Amino acid sequence: MGKDGTYRGQGHFKGQKSKTTKYNPSDIDSLKDLGTDLPEPDDFDGYYENIPDVSPYLLEEQHKDYTELCAQKVFNDTYKWLQKIGCEEVVSKQLIEQYAMSVARWIQCERALSKHGFLAKHPTTGLATTSPFVTMSREYKKQVNSDWYQIYIIARDNGIEADNDDEMEDLLD
Repeated sequence: MGKDGTYRGQGHFKGQKSKTTKYNPSDIDSLKDLGTDLPEPDDFDGYYENIPDVSPYLLEEQHKDYTELCAQKVFNDTYKWLQKIGCEEVVSKQLIEQYAMSVARWIQCERALSKHGFLAKHPTTGLATTSPFVTMSREYKKQVNSDWYQIYIIARDNGIEADNDDEMEDLLD
């Protein structure tokens, strides 16, 4: 048991060994044995040709933990969806970038919570307190919802069909 009361490297309970099954990714037959049928990918010919370049701040290296910032992927996915419904010209690039960066920062906070936990040590008293990542994650989530709502309103007011609502929700998954 670690000093913080967690059981590291011993499974969930003291003395319990974790059981993992290793599959060789190059062994296609192992996937067939699992009964996994992979779906055919969507045809995205031409989608990436018309996506504008993102601002450099969405591509900057994360110096603290060297993880990849997923802002460009969120930007591309959102822009492709807007292209699909014919609204890419009416939503500003800056709004899409703001949304993408907020999503990326929210994901970063969630990763930090997974890594460090929900509790932190108070700097002056030394007692347990809520991790600052909890508050930051909550604030970024509010910003993500606000930005998404703005994008949705613009898309709705400019001809989005009601049956495309499910596709928009799929982007959040």
